[in-house]
Amino acid sequence: MAEPVALAALALDATLGWPKVLYGLVGHPVGLFARVIGRCERAWNRPEHSEPLLRLLGVVTVAILLLLSGGGAWLLAVMIHRLFTDSGWIAVALLAWPALAQRSLYEHVRPIAAHLRAGDREGARHAVSLIVGRDTAALDEAGIARAAIESLAESFCDGVVAPLFWLIVGGLPGIWAYKAINTADSLIGHYEPRWRAFGWAAARLDDLLNLIPARLGGVLLCLAGGGGWRALWRNHRKHTSPNAGWTEAAMAGALGLRLGGPLCYDGVRQDKPWIGDGRADANARDVEQALGLYRRACLLLWVIAAGVALGFPV
Repeated sequence: MAEPVALAALALDATLGWPKVLYGLVGHPVGLFARVIGRCERAWNRPEHSEPLLRLLGVVTVAILLLLSGGGAWLLAVMIHRLFTDSGWIAVALLAWPALAQRSLYEHVRPIAAHLRAGDREGARHAVSLIVGRDTAALDEAGIARAAIESLAESFCDGVVAPLFWLIVGGLPGIWAYKAINTADSLIGHYEPRWRAFGWAAARLDDLLNLIPARLGGVLLCLAGGGGWRALWRNHRKHTSPNAGWTEAAMAGALGLRLGGPLCYDGVRQDKPWIGDGRADANARDVEQALGLYRRACLLLWVIAAGVALGFPV
């Protein structure tokens, strides 16, 4: 039997999340990555620099992040296995645990369904504004519900499937290198002129690291939902991201919804395509069903992690 690192990390995350007490004492490792990215961006992402220089400085920023996250995690793993030859996997699982977001994602989306169910649209708007980047002030019930479901689908890959995949493939260095790059993509990997060149390396590397996990996540959602395959295949290319469309299309198909569509960011309307062929009038019940689908898909990841622990090829 192999060391059940991935299974233990999933169990810790599902049981505890990232406790507020720990967050108050030490923060979260992602916060360190964000500070490094912020310092590099402020120092190097200057309008007087040429586009090739900005891209180069963005590559340097990514290299620093990989050295800090992957290199630091590798040193920790080596030290752990030298000190604890038989039980080192427990310490590795503890250190991998904060990189997963099963419970956190569920706890951020669940209040949106509760507010919608109670008819508290303002509370639902506030709750959804904490997890999406779009303008939320004018969203109706369907817009709030779709935003919550879309975020749940996309974050299933970024927050659960991809970290677990890279933990299984690359151990402690793999999961934390992924989290560092994913953080960089969320902060500077944008198409707006300010970040397009400087964030190019972070965005492209994040696309590469999510290539397999996104497709795996889409398959898991269809399996958990007992359908959605047609929407997955026909609609995954409609998303602007080469990866996010897989889990979003799978979620839309499994729930019989249309997701995406026209959105507003900073007051500017963006006519994005619809993903899925179902109805667009999502509601509280649909968010609740999406959460149930998410839980079942996470359980399938537990099965994969258990298979890895037992030495089965998965």
